[in-house]
Amino acid sequence: MKLDVIKLDGSSAGSVDLGDEIFGLEPRADILHRVVRWQRNNAQQGTHKVKTRSETSYSTKKIYRQKGTGGARHGDRNAPIFRKGGIYKGPVPRSHGHDLPKKFRKLGLKHALSAKVKEGSLVIIDAAESEGKTNALAKQVKALGWKRALIIDGAAVNEGFAKAAANIDGLDVLPSVGANVYDILKRDTLVITKAGVEALEARLK
Repeated sequence: MKLDVIKLDGSSAGSVDLGDEIFGLEPRADILHRVVRWQRNNAQQGTHKVKTRSETSYSTKKIYRQKGTGGARHGDRNAPIFRKGGIYKGPVPRSHGHDLPKKFRKLGLKHALSAKVKEGSLVIIDAAESEGKTNALAKQVKALGWKRALIIDGAAVNEGFAKAAANIDGLDVLPSVGANVYDILKRDTLVITKAGVEALEARLK
């Protein structure tokens, strides 16, 4: 498929051919859901922790004799039944991550890119370059109507452009190697440079 290419000032810069095997798929919500879930689970810290019976700070002495009191049998005050006692089967530090085959992750990225094309939210720009002035870039972004946008560049992001974009709310910049399903889907507009398109096609073929 062919898509128009623009410059940051909004002027035309020709067109580019996009491979249907990457940008022309019928998006599947189940595939996107599985990849996003894999990403978010891997990002989860899993550092939540409670104290068990052996870790609470109480005496380990039996609180009263076994028989003859008319009350229930108890050991020490660390038992979960008592206030400030240990928690029974509470959360402990662990990894929430799970495996997902590389082929499936690659497929998920293809479907995310195709979803943006189908929505009409994909914009191809000639290059993402700037002198490092936030004010100038912010005016260009506003004129183009990008409110929540992700810009994907080639192998490396232009240093001046990254510096200028750092303080613009709702604008994120990634190199092609950092392109991922979650970041693509949570932005309203996906902007890819011509170098980024070439790098993505090389990565996903």
